[in-house]
Amino acid sequence: MSVEPPMGDKEHPLGPGHAGDGDLELEGHGHHGDGFWKLALGSIGIVYGDIGTSPIYAFRETFAGHHKIDVDPVHILGVLSLVFWSMMVVVTFKYVFTIMKADNKGEGGSLALLALINRETSGTRRWSAPIILLGVFATALFYGDSIITPAMSVMSATEGLQYVSPSFDGLSVPIAIIILGGLFAIQARGTARVGALFGPIMIVYFAMLAGLGLMHIGSMPSVIWETINPLNAVRFFHVDGLRAFIAMGSVVLAVTGAEALYADMGHFGRKPISFSWLAVVLPCLMLNYMGQGAMILSLEAVDHGAAMEAIKDPFFLLAPEAVRMPVVFIALLATIIASQAVISGAFSLTQQAIQLGFIPRLRILHTSESAAGQIYIPTINWALMVMVIALVLFFQSSSNLAAAYGIAVTGAMAIDTCLLAVVLFALWKWPLWRAIPLLAIFVVVDVAYLGANLLKVPDGGWFPLLIGLAIFTMLTTWARGRKLVQNRLSEGAMPMDLFVESACKSATRVPGTAVFMTSTAAGVPPALLHNLKHNKVIHERILLLTVQIKDVPFVDEDKRSLCEDLGNGFHRAILRYGFMQTPDVPDALAKLTLCGPPFRMMETSFFLSRQTLLASARPGMALWREKLFAWMLRNAESAMEFFRLPTNRVVEMGSQVEI
Repeated sequence: MSVEPPMGDKEHPLGPGHAGDGDLELEGHGHHGDGFWKLALGSIGIVYGDIGTSPIYAFRETFAGHHKIDVDPVHILGVLSLVFWSMMVVVTFKYVFTIMKADNKGEGGSLALLALINRETSGTRRWSAPIILLGVFATALFYGDSIITPAMSVMSATEGLQYVSPSFDGLSVPIAIIILGGLFAIQARGTARVGALFGPIMIVYFAMLAGLGLMHIGSMPSVIWETINPLNAVRFFHVDGLRAFIAMGSVVLAVTGAEALYADMGHFGRKPISFSWLAVVLPCLMLNYMGQGAMILSLEAVDHGAAMEAIKDPFFLLAPEAVRMPVVFIALLATIIASQAVISGAFSLTQQAIQLGFIPRLRILHTSESAAGQIYIPTINWALMVMVIALVLFFQSSSNLAAAYGIAVTGAMAIDTCLLAVVLFALWKWPLWRAIPLLAIFVVVDVAYLGANLLKVPDGGWFPLLIGLAIFTMLTTWARGRKLVQNRLSEGAMPMDLFVESACKSATRVPGTAVFMTSTAAGVPPALLHNLKHNKVIHERILLLTVQIKDVPFVDEDKRSLCEDLGNGFHRAILRYGFMQTPDVPDALAKLTLCGPPFRMMETSFFLSRQTLLASARPGMALWREKLFAWMLRNAESAMEFFRLPTNRVVEMGSQVEI
């Protein structure tokens, strides 16, 4: 499947595009200027929700999942050692110490990293296509993860209600659906107020994890050394190699959410996120896992049957009956927070993908006047809700969902390693002796986890792969279709100087200002040609306006615009935004000072080109992809709303384009 990279192209009338930086030095903005401790607390509430709720189900699924393993000291200690070293290698060494240093002006995530690589290696075109395909596929996998994580997290917590009262037995599915439905329903109100509580609630949750673990570690303190001893993981593979490999498919559940450290870096900064992981999250998680292991080991030494029964849900059984109700309640709150973080992440990723030209324009609503990152995308929200609830109804339990969980995460982690290799060699210029050993460790771990998770495909792992493939097809179809339309429109483009000379002689000038939104900073916009052809007039002032999305997160106000006087009342302007910003054309025009007198909206008309696509047998894309692209274009948000143009000042000029 081919795709022309939209990054590096100029703005397109079908949606925002991207342009190279040229000779302008653009500055990005990192996280906001809150204090270190406030950022660290905020990161605990947002970044670590997913990985923080893993103890509820990860240890359990290793032993009681679809591929069961024996409950004995060799297997228990082997799993604990695998969990610990997975967190050290994948989360600590790979993300905290390495990948998080590859930020794009303070922003992280697969698309931000993709834009960074594209900008820094723009002269090395051989990198472009495979790297962009990898980044797009990582994006597609993230959407699959965004569907599974809320279902898995909330279901695992509601199943704990049966340990509070037998009357809740069998009600976990309807309760989970009610909670998830309510969670998606309140997204339009924004999360600014509720988000302020996320940090304190998660602090209480992580303290609870550590406390429950320490209660059982006290009776078997040797479990601490046995967990951090890598020989126990080696012994596990030596004694039962096949099952150890299979167990890795469930052990990886302990590190799901690790990619959030990088994706949310722009909101909190690398240092606060790293501190929170090393000082709070990692110790609390490992104490809980070790507590679960100590409890099962103690039971196994006395009664193997009791250990087999407890392994079905060791997290909730850590708590004495007297405090089990608040434990379940706090765990449920934590899973809701984890789900909220993933949903917000899907909104943020979608905004980036729209700006970088991989997704059609969608309606984006800002739910906070002060926080630019607080956005709500109705189409994504309701699509996620339908898929999440359908997932709960189809799989019926968190254990069944666990079979579908992990493939999307391990796939995204493997892609991050591939992109990291490009960063090490092409951007940081590391020597081979330094880069190869580090990459070799990450590749071995990623391949092992990915291979183990492929065994889950028949049991439910097909779901995230199916979702990822469908979204990948749509993303690449949109990017390729935009490129084809741009090429078709440029085939008959007329030089601007020739048009100005001709139009000034033959057309009648009328009062006012006409702004023609154009795809490129060269040539004559189709709407201007059609307007002159049919109406025989041109306005006193003509502004050819191009909106460009740069491959940096933010563009400063003083570098927003570039103007050029073309003579005879014609002007050309370029507005530049980062991929984390939302274009506001009227606001930007009000600040323009080099294109004649100030712009007054009541005296300004905006002319847009609207293309109707005709699928044809011309070379470019398969016919079914052309029809898919045409459908996506018809359902995209209008340029008028996306660029915030005044509704009563917009004129659309239509044309047909064959691709």
